[in-house]
Amino acid sequence: MFSQGENEALTRVGPGTLMGALMRRYWMPVLLPGELPTPDCPPVRVRLLGEDLIAFRDTKGRLGLLERYCPHRRVDLFFGRNEECGLRCVYHGWKFDVEGNVMDMPAEPANSPMRSEVKIKSYAILEWGGVIWAYLGKPAHMPPKPPELEWGLVPPAHRHVGKRLQENNFAQGVEGGIDSSHVGILHSMLDPNKADEPFSKRQTVPKSLPSYLTSDTAPKFFVRPTPYGLRIGARRNASETEYYWRVTQFLAPFYTMIAPLNDRAPIAGHAWTPIDDYHTWTFTFHWNAYAPLGDIYEVDDLAVNVPVAADGSYRPINNRSNDYGIRRDVQRLHSSTGIAGIGLQDSAIQETMGPIVDRPRETLGSSDAAIVAFRKLLLAQARHLRDTGELTLPHETSLYRVRSAGIVLPKDQDLDEAAKHKLEIEHG
Repeated sequence: MFSQGENEALTRVGPGTLMGALMRRYWMPVLLPGELPTPDCPPVRVRLLGEDLIAFRDTKGRLGLLERYCPHRRVDLFFGRNEECGLRCVYHGWKFDVEGNVMDMPAEPANSPMRSEVKIKSYAILEWGGVIWAYLGKPAHMPPKPPELEWGLVPPAHRHVGKRLQENNFAQGVEGGIDSSHVGILHSMLDPNKADEPFSKRQTVPKSLPSYLTSDTAPKFFVRPTPYGLRIGARRNASETEYYWRVTQFLAPFYTMIAPLNDRAPIAGHAWTPIDDYHTWTFTFHWNAYAPLGDIYEVDDLAVNVPVAADGSYRPINNRSNDYGIRRDVQRLHSSTGIAGIGLQDSAIQETMGPIVDRPRETLGSSDAAIVAFRKLLLAQARHLRDTGELTLPHETSLYRVRSAGIVLPKDQDLDEAAKHKLEIEHG
């Protein structure tokens, strides 16, 4: 039984909370580079871990992340003017550089001591791996760089990054990302040969969903702690003599990595960045280390991508307000859900649990082994930080260089050795 106190500790991420303190020790994905495309472009509102911030790119291309409200009269700096290496409040002209220093106070005397005394709160921000990252912790604890997840290490043409808003707590996203037992049920087609008939090509569930996922819907789970988080093996019967292993990864504090759907598909993963207690930025990554994505897979076929509004909100076009575009005729004849696309199906399930799921009322089973392990691990890490002030993982960035896998093995063959051999053969 997961208590209400444990649920509060796991899901609350604002300043002064147990989980908020943990998250503030890590670099976190927060924006796509296209949201701040050029020097002196318009600033962007950012809400992260319950804090209201403003991001901008100055005249020299440097990134800044500041408290959103001017310290003078608390005017929203979203309406500020991005000019000459600083962001200027349009009310009385106070201007700040990317580090939060005051550059100008035109309504104050030239010799006013306020010019050196006033500083707006600022946070570290950088661009790496096709994503803009933020660090909200104390500078003394700041890791030198973000975690070395493989999608950040490959050439730009080898990866694709998407982003969408989810109206639920980050932990619900993570738990969906490591829950292999739902894949062959939630995402199943009643007739796989007609998978692309009801919807446009971009929004279909792939016909190539491995048959093992739907023929054996009760996998046996093997969850192993690792230095970076958890390695989760879901074992299904493939034949009388073989198992299908689906190996996924959880990487602290909120990254998941799912197994490729087939040998042609790229690897996929998510970052579930907490906006606040009730909202999450879901970043979706696809990558191939050895070839550009366009050479092996059409980007429009990436089934977990979700079409979003073009207004900068990144809210899915189909969302709670229109029941995620559910079509009951499709649900009756073609798919388990009648909702178009794997990513949107996941969002619908996670959001409709409520902004924070009432975990004490759950009835968990053997298929939830990874869910239980995730909750215990993250709470243990947060409590260790609270009790000791120490957290080494954010600085051990190379530990994140891992992959997910899907593999069919003889029942008497060792998973780890076989998977290693398979990767060596396929990728050199």
